[in-house]
Amino acid sequence: MISARSLRIGTRGSRLALWQAEHVADRLRALPGRPGVEIVTIRTRGDHITDVPLSKVAGKAFFTKEIEDALLDERVDLAVHSLKDLATEMPSGLALGAVLEREDARDVLVSRSGDLDRLPPGARLGTSSLRRRALVARWRPDVELVELRGNVPTRLRRLEDGQLDAIILAAAGLHRLGFADRITAYLPTDKMLPAVAQGAIGIQVRQADAWTQRWVGRLDHAPTRAATAAERALLRQLEGGCQVPVGALAVAEGDEIELRATVCSLDGRNSVDGQRRGALIDAEQLGAALAHDLLQQGAQAILTEIRTALEEAEEP
Repeated sequence: MISARSLRIGTRGSRLALWQAEHVADRLRALPGRPGVEIVTIRTRGDHITDVPLSKVAGKAFFTKEIEDALLDERVDLAVHSLKDLATEMPSGLALGAVLEREDARDVLVSRSGDLDRLPPGARLGTSSLRRRALVARWRPDVELVELRGNVPTRLRRLEDGQLDAIILAAAGLHRLGFADRITAYLPTDKMLPAVAQGAIGIQVRQADAWTQRWVGRLDHAPTRAATAAERALLRQLEGGCQVPVGALAVAEGDEIELRATVCSLDGRNSVDGQRRGALIDAEQLGAALAHDLLQQGAQAILTEIRTALEEAEEP
């Protein structure tokens, strides 16, 4: 039996975003009594801004605000996001209805020179992420970092065209789009912690829409939800965002969870690393506690310096 009411899924129109939305649609269609599903593409501010590093653009929610507005206006019933793009503080009336099982959370290198250690001095390495730029500067201060925006195929083309010697991307995106064979090396998390919630898909819903929540909640993967909740709580406590070089990775093991995190200066010269382990049910408290540890150990000074530098860069 198919439900008479359809679920409208809001998503960005990039190839990766559409893959994620279709994946959620397929999961919903596979449920007993499955609902009808419709995908609605929405262009976001981040899609319009393609020639400026996002770290130099004021505000947050670059890839989510317009979709969240459509959700609040009831033009769509649920929104599918890369969870790493979703702000840790949601607009009033919205909630995280489900977090799907996480893909590989690591960053990867795509290059013509093997892994990151084998890149020659002065090699041009492309990435738009402040976190990646800071951690690469800490690891390989002798390479040249080049701003790189655009979707996954666009970034791969810039490497193929010879404009760059290597690029860093998320393993999850390459796996999902069928580009796993392009991966040169998986970057170890002891040197390159991923972005908060990287590799996880989040489904956002209206708090008052119990009907949609009943469907979406059946897709939730509890270990991934707990792990990403710990990471997002840490980021919330640090008051960071996509413009701040914070890396974190939580792993759920049975009824326990282990969280590692790092805050690194833009030049890679100063960083603070930390780790905590605790009960799975206390995931958010664990994230907040580790953030407190990092701030006490010097992360506060690093973050203040970064924010000052970014604010000065925004001034005309």
